[in-house]
Amino acid sequence: MPDQITPCPRKPNCVCSRSDAPARRRVEPLAVSGDPRAAFGRLKDSLAAAPRTTLAEAREDYLRAHCRSRLGFIDDLECWLFEDEGVIHVRSASRVGYYDFGVNRRRVEALRRSLGAGGGAGLC
Repeated sequence: MPDQITPCPRKPNCVCSRSDAPARRRVEPLAVSGDPRAAFGRLKDSLAAAPRTTLAEAREDYLRAHCRSRLGFIDDLECWLFEDEGVIHVRSASRVGYYDFGVNRRRVEALRRSLGAGGGAGLC
């Protein structure tokens, strides 16, 4: 379990791959094929190029990004590479509001598709 990824709050506007996340807010970590560091690098590059997205912190195995909606709301995204497991643990959460209408889950699934396809369109 990634202890450094923030757990989801009680509000239903967050998804996370932590094993202790409630079932309705849990997502599977992102599986990577091939070289995990190269995949994480592609993920960083994709997020850096995504519209309305700012990388707030980027390390070799961890990144934190701010994703701004078209209406100006900011969501927080965390990704943490577990190289030995071949996965990237994720958390995506809205900063304000109670419901997110599935935005954060769709973001994580877009990241999953991006890693599989090598692209970055529609990440945030």
